[in-house]
Amino acid sequence: MTTRYTPPYFDFEICGVKRKLPFVKIKDDMALASFCIASDTELVQAVAPELIKRLPEVDVLLTAEAKGIILTYEISRLLGMKDFVLARKSNKPYMQNVLEATVYSITTQAKQTLYLDGCDAEKLRGKRVAIIDDVFATGNSLAALEKLATLAGANIVAKAAVLAELDSVYRDDVIFLKEHYVFTPNPDGTFTPIECEEKKRHHETGEK
Repeated sequence: MTTRYTPPYFDFEICGVKRKLPFVKIKDDMALASFCIASDTELVQAVAPELIKRLPEVDVLLTAEAKGIILTYEISRLLGMKDFVLARKSNKPYMQNVLEATVYSITTQAKQTLYLDGCDAEKLRGKRVAIIDDVFATGNSLAALEKLATLAGANIVAKAAVLAELDSVYRDDVIFLKEHYVFTPNPDGTFTPIECEEKKRHHETGEK
């Protein structure tokens, strides 16, 4: 039987931290239980050490504006790194020899271009790089960061996030702590988790 969740909140827990996440409808047939770590110090301090346990040896961390910043900062601090590399959502006047990659964001429902300053690109060249984000969903944002890292000559050794959604849950090349649902809004006001294509295949074949 398919579980239905009743608004206004989705009860969420990770690494001992509990939150009530508001349901947010992003289009007629899709809604999210909004997970935002951008200002959640307690949650970031709880999940960062757990992600570090799963990371291989890395030289540099790479993330994108804006939600991944606080998480990447905390991971870099715990690893004793002096800095990390940030891909920007706009091409700033001070940026030189800029690398760029365009993606479609499930959150904003629009195309989005990420930009990497040439100086930051040099920090990635020849280094073991871990890409860090808050959530892996469609994989588009991750693909853009991978493209930037590759253009910069980096050796990508890990791709890690707090949560994974949709088909990203079944990828064997990403690290994450917990599956997070994306929902279909129902006429009665409840929300049903979307069963991604990969999950459907696993159910049909009896795989776990």
